[in-house]
Amino acid sequence: MATPIRLIIGLGNPGPEYETTRHNAGFWLVDHLADDFHSSFTLEKSFSAWVAKARFEGEAIILAKPTTFMNRSGQAAGALMRFYKLTPEQVLVLHDELDLMPGSVKLKQGGGHAGHNGLRDIQSAFSSPDFWRLRLGIGHPRTLGLAQQVAAFVLNPPRRDELQEIVAGIDRCRAIVPALLRGEFQQAMSQLHEANCA
Repeated sequence: MATPIRLIIGLGNPGPEYETTRHNAGFWLVDHLADDFHSSFTLEKSFSAWVAKARFEGEAIILAKPTTFMNRSGQAAGALMRFYKLTPEQVLVLHDELDLMPGSVKLKQGGGHAGHNGLRDIQSAFSSPDFWRLRLGIGHPRTLGLAQQVAAFVLNPPRRDELQEIVAGIDRCRAIVPALLRGEFQQAMSQLHEANCA
């Protein structure tokens, strides 16, 4: 049995002006998970994060949203991992993904950061790429036929049809979280694959 997930970190930028932007898809998902676990976030300055504590089948689970900007996400991730004495394999990072169309979601462990500044910083803070990632597709300006630069694209809200797809993807992610918390990664992947194909 693989090591179950114990720390879930949603990535985004802090502040109301970023709340609805594509880059904050990780925040949207972790907010839903806190609701699913009937837990709420409190600001924990020592971790540079909003933290929600929950229990799943008797085990403590930590949900977090860094209060730093995306490119400093490793500050909170590293502090939380060290404090709770976890390994990178027990950490799940939720983030937006340009290489996937809106609503498409993928689960993977390890690998590169593909230019995602949040992942790059976490990889550096952990000195390891071995954490798990739930990649929430937001599409790419080119594949969506937009003339925007990537930086402007991720810092703008999705169009209504894209948002509906992203929300549907978030719901599919919520459905596999119990399997991840049990360490059933293969089952979570096939469940997600079936949902993506449905």
